[in-house]
Amino acid sequence: MKIVGTMRSLDETRGAVRVEDVYDTSIDDLWEACTDPERLARWIAKVSGDLRAGGSFHAVFTSTWSGPGRVDVCERPHHLLVTTGPGTEDEAQIEAWLTEEGPGTRLVVEERGLPRDRLHFHGAGWQAHLEDLARSLESEAAAGPGQWTDQKPEPSWRARWAELTPAYEQKGLD
Repeated sequence: MKIVGTMRSLDETRGAVRVEDVYDTSIDDLWEACTDPERLARWIAKVSGDLRAGGSFHAVFTSTWSGPGRVDVCERPHHLLVTTGPGTEDEAQIEAWLTEEGPGTRLVVEERGLPRDRLHFHGAGWQAHLEDLARSLESEAAAGPGQWTDQKPEPSWRARWAELTPAYEQKGLD
């Protein structure tokens, strides 16, 4: 496992973070890990609502981000696009692409519309999320055993995020 993370500007105030890795699992299993509420809760967020294309949902991420979202594209098992905070000044898009690669599956995740001066925090966060995804694929237990809310991050996710943030801050924009 070698997560590759990049950050880039979209304009003077907004940017994007992109992370990717290859997982030792089938494309169908990885798709389920990225779209099934029970599996999502093991590594990234508690999600409820209508998770079909055009549907609305609410999520509470292990990082504490909490809010509404909309499923814009859901093309099993290759492409997912959601908008978080639709219609607000914090609106962002999270897009995921899955492709078979040898015996495994490559996952590419890009989040766009983030504050440019905070991209390093998001880059570190997404890397920590993808590392948690890898652990969640190895067992049916949650990647981080601690509880989280919209006010308190999952403790092991928070510790890894804090460890990764300086490297992303030094890395700068591509």
